[in-house]
Amino acid sequence: EEDDSDDGAAMLPGKKISDQNRKWLKLKGGDEDGSDQESDGEDSDEDESEEEDEMERQARELDEQAEEDMALAEQEQDDMQTNLADSEEAFQLPDDETMERLAYEGEDLTVVQMRIKQNMATLADFKNKREEGRSRNDYLKLLTKDLCTYYGYNHVMMSRFMQLFPLPELVEALEANEVKRPVTIRTNTLKTRRRDLVQALSSRGVSLDPVGKWSKVGLVIFESSVPIGATPEYLGGHYMIQSASSFLPVMALAPQPNERVLDMAAAPGGKTTYVSALMKNTGMVFANDATKARTKSLVANIHRLGVTNAVVCNYDGRSFPKVLGGFDRVLLDAPCSGSGVIAKDPGAKTGKDESDFMRCSHLQKELILAAIDSVDAKSKTGGYIVYSTCSIMVDENEAVVDYALRKRHVKLVETNIPFGRTGFKRFQDKRFHDSVTLTRRFYPHLHNMDGFFVAKFKKLSNKIPTKDDEAPEKPGKTPVAEATPDEQGESSVVEASKAKKKGAKGGKRGAAAASTTSRTDEDKAPKGKGKKPVASSSSPSSQGAQGEAKKAKTKTSTAKPTTSANPTTKQSPSLAKGKVGQKSAGAKGFASKKGGKKLGKKGGK
Repeated sequence: EEDDSDDGAAMLPGKKISDQNRKWLKLKGGDEDGSDQESDGEDSDEDESEEEDEMERQARELDEQAEEDMALAEQEQDDMQTNLADSEEAFQLPDDETMERLAYEGEDLTVVQMRIKQNMATLADFKNKREEGRSRNDYLKLLTKDLCTYYGYNHVMMSRFMQLFPLPELVEALEANEVKRPVTIRTNTLKTRRRDLVQALSSRGVSLDPVGKWSKVGLVIFESSVPIGATPEYLGGHYMIQSASSFLPVMALAPQPNERVLDMAAAPGGKTTYVSALMKNTGMVFANDATKARTKSLVANIHRLGVTNAVVCNYDGRSFPKVLGGFDRVLLDAPCSGSGVIAKDPGAKTGKDESDFMRCSHLQKELILAAIDSVDAKSKTGGYIVYSTCSIMVDENEAVVDYALRKRHVKLVETNIPFGRTGFKRFQDKRFHDSVTLTRRFYPHLHNMDGFFVAKFKKLSNKIPTKDDEAPEKPGKTPVAEATPDEQGESSVVEASKAKKKGAKGGKRGAAAASTTSRTDEDKAPKGKGKKPVASSSSPSSQGAQGEAKKAKTKTSTAKPTTSANPTTKQSPSLAKGKVGQKSAGAKGFASKKGGKKLGKKGGK
């Protein structure tokens, strides 16, 4: 019986499992004395320990693999530096025949890149690594040619970049132009808040973050599963797709509610709608653009973003002082060469030459004077002008700002932008005003945004300064100061064609007016009726009348096109007396002759 009882204890009732199998076999529902739960806990601990061991092993393998990769990378870097050092010591400039042959046959870009590195290393320590009989200009000439070949620039643009940046920074700037800038959007505070917009776009699979601490409305898009320009939030006007650099001019302008603001080059409307948002749809914003076709997108964005205080107009910005003036603030994002947005428009690499830069600079100087003249210096809250370009060239930035400081009663003030490089106080042989350092420059390789320039003026007086050597202002025309001898070369390209056309048209008008003048004088000269009276030679009065008649006849006969067209022709004493003697006919003839002279002077001989 005891054996039977023991056997019965060994076998679980209704389970048919022996004690020997109990350690590893798990029962459904467990045991009444809780031994099954203890075994389950032990098994789970063992499983967890095995999983931990496996994870540790994998982590250890990953660490070892990373260390091996790092060691290989360091070894490759050391080898490259060694090879580069060896090549630097032995670097020699190729002769002209070799360069012509390579240009004809075509070179591998890897070889060109290596030669660029060798050349720049030689220029960095030119005294010790130079080749005998070679000048620095020889190395720079080869470097310019190789950079043009490798990055695809023309010689003019590459030369300007080399003047602007030191050699160690030059390659960084060129490389940054090959990379697209991140997509950024601006929250429209007239309809939503940035926090709500982030939640709405994140729910649609958009990965985004604030653009930086310097902006309270900007967002940068990293990844999106939906088109950013087709979301319901975009169509509802909750945000505007806008580059981060275009935030900066509006931030510098800092418009206040209930002001009158002019945006001289407004299309497609990113800055205009930002100004309206900062003004909270109060006051008045005049959005102007010289190209009528571009005003369509401007109007569409104004409607989409819910702007109600804007007026769209289509004028040449240079005509605005006489069209409308008295603004509190003016924003001028001037047309430029686009040297700061090469990543967006690669055509600027080869599509610009020196004449384009001169033409842009001349237009920008005219526009900035018009913008200054459009502002009321007596404004209680404003009197500010912001000038900006998407160019990094000095001719279009500091040179234009310095020109405005010399031609108008304005001064530069702080832009209140917390980052960016200061403007050039001196550049090559050019010297600018000391306050030019208050301007701000932005570069793609430093700030991860499009190249940009921002300057802010404060107008001190509405009076336009004049000088003795300046031409007198014509009534009804935009008051533009005469260019200095150094600046006349910039306008020669623009005015050469205009002068040629005006000379051709004016010559025809002058000749026609001169012939009309001679006919008019002959018709209006006094004519006798019937026979001429014969006066006695002894009568003084009759002799005076006869003399006056002869003088009048002499005057009418001398009115010829040649005399009226030539402003330097001198009049005879008898002609001068004839004008006084024949008062009515002489006065009318002189007026007609004066009109013919004016037209003849304008049109040429």
